[in-house]
Amino acid sequence: MSILVTRPSPAGEELVSRLRTLGQVAWSFPLIEFSPGRELATLASRLSALTENDLVFALSQHAVTFADAELQQQEKSWPSLPQYFAIGRTTALALHTVSGFNIHYPLDREISEVLLQLPELQNIAGKRALILRGNGGRELIGETLTARGADVDFCECYQRSAK
Repeated sequence: MSILVTRPSPAGEELVSRLRTLGQVAWSFPLIEFSPGRELATLASRLSALTENDLVFALSQHAVTFADAELQQQEKSWPSLPQYFAIGRTTALALHTVSGFNIHYPLDREISEVLLQLPELQNIAGKRALILRGNGGRELIGETLTARGADVDFCECYQRSAK
């Protein structure tokens, strides 16, 4: 049996390498690639405008990777004032690693619906929320935070495109 891995680089190549180490026949054939998002250059100024009452959401590891690279390029750091949230454990770990801050994330399932159940997100009227994400995707988090009275802003940190 041969295995065709369609994950984007470098994750696809890493998986192929592990599979081959285990004696499997595997090839990497990425179907999508990632590139910087259209709004990435505005990230530092958006983050610096946030206060201790505000919220930052990282919806993927890729959003964290591209956001952190942009902040480093601009010689900026992650602000300590807002509360940080991640869609799941892996994204939270990535964000904690680059920022050093406590990151709130759902412990059960790594999906939008469970993230939105966190107690810290129930009474958010009047707060600003900056959502770091890729192009496209679900609108549930933004719509729900808006319905709860938050002023929601999106920052496209990366783009997915067909390879």
